[in-house]
Amino acid sequence: MPYPKYTKADLERIVYTQLDNLNAIHDLLRIMKLQNEMIENANKRLKDEIIDFKKRVNYGSRKK
Repeated sequence: MPYPKYTKADLERIVYTQLDNLNAIHDLLRIMKLQNEMIENANKRLKDEIIDFKKRVNYGSRKK
């Protein structure tokens, strides 16, 4: 079965399309990394707030 014939222009178009796709994927990965960092920071703050709240509740219940 014969392979399709590609011109140099066809191959360049394919390569540049692949490059554009790789750049788009890279941009998405960068955004996802930033979102993950933001989520991790929010989770840490929430965990710290929960620990502080539990300390205040336990301390307040001992006073009574």
